[in-house]
Amino acid sequence: MDNAGYVALTRQSGLMAELRVVANNIANASTTGFRAETVSYAEHIDALGAAPSLSMADIAVRGLSEAAGGMTQTGGAFDLAIEGDGYFMIQTPAGERLTRNGAFTPNENGDLVTLTGEPVLDAGGSPLFVPTGAGPVAIAPDGTISAGGQPVGQIGIFMPSNPLGLLREDGVRFAAPDGAEPMPDGRLVQGFLEGSNVNPIAEVARMIEVQRAYELGQGFLDKEDERIRAALSALGQRG
Repeated sequence: MDNAGYVALTRQSGLMAELRVVANNIANASTTGFRAETVSYAEHIDALGAAPSLSMADIAVRGLSEAAGGMTQTGGAFDLAIEGDGYFMIQTPAGERLTRNGAFTPNENGDLVTLTGEPVLDAGGSPLFVPTGAGPVAIAPDGTISAGGQPVGQIGIFMPSNPLGLLREDGVRFAAPDGAEPMPDGRLVQGFLEGSNVNPIAEVARMIEVQRAYELGQGFLDKEDERIRAALSALGQRG
């Protein structure tokens, strides 16, 4: 394969990865607390070589859209949405994880957990307990939980120390390898859930654009293959 083929292959590889990202965004357009993923390309050249270098490209950064998703009123006492920046922190078997999905509920022991049973943490990293039978539950904008008018805990709102370093583990959970710090000015809204921040129309248009670019690249590779085969056939006939 000649240089043109190698350059085209790197482009095709990047486009295929971008297509998977777009498809995942579209699939999660209705997922509570989902953050759309973005990609950025990087160019690679041989800076030390004396001869002119090929220019290769691949996806170097996969980021997250920080746009807020729309809020839907549910009326649930333990349905929460974050206004502005920040994440909830939950305790999973793999460690502490951040999420924007605020669909919580008390379990049979009174611990505040996600719908799949992971404990929700306060600003100090401890699980939250909501006593049953203590009266109506209210959650203030600063995360303070009151039962029967008495404060019983405060839901933590966290900001990752390195927002660009978040690692998506599934649709709505993120690992923060560089740690996360409590946000003293974070604000919650009780009885609401934040929807996905995916713009379906924009993502479908983006998918069509990437698909067309991939098809053009594949057409180029097919023609290159035909050209090389024809050249080898001509050389064989001369021999």
